[in-house]
Amino acid sequence: MAEFVLDPAFVATSAPLGDLPLCHARLQLDARYPWLVLIPRLAELRELEDLAPVDRARLMEETVLAGAAVRAVAQALDLAVDKLNVGALGNVTPQLHVHVLGRRVADPAWPGPVWGHSPGEAYGALELERAIAAAKAALSVQD
Repeated sequence: MAEFVLDPAFVATSAPLGDLPLCHARLQLDARYPWLVLIPRLAELRELEDLAPVDRARLMEETVLAGAAVRAVAQALDLAVDKLNVGALGNVTPQLHVHVLGRRVADPAWPGPVWGHSPGEAYGALELERAIAAAKAALSVQD
């Protein structure tokens, strides 16, 4: 049986937060948006249909939890969340993953999609530290 391997694209674009029962959680490194990515820690997944029904249900619960974490990140960064966007796209990185993204009317891409809109903005060191701490607390993950 193959082993779970994280696609290197996630390492380049996000910071690790920790592991939930099913997913590895990461903070997307674009300071304009409170944004988490969940990657199920099972080998060779591309589509939601590749998950067993019990794992699909677990992914939904972890997605809802990630929504709370996105809101916590937004609060830590003094940003609003007018709408949570959830998507499992995979056109660029085919490994199954779910984006949970806090959107606000004043964000740079509103109301369109964030993907391909403009280059991301790096977090400052203190902002990144606050965002990671808030997300970890909301997800109940520890170092």
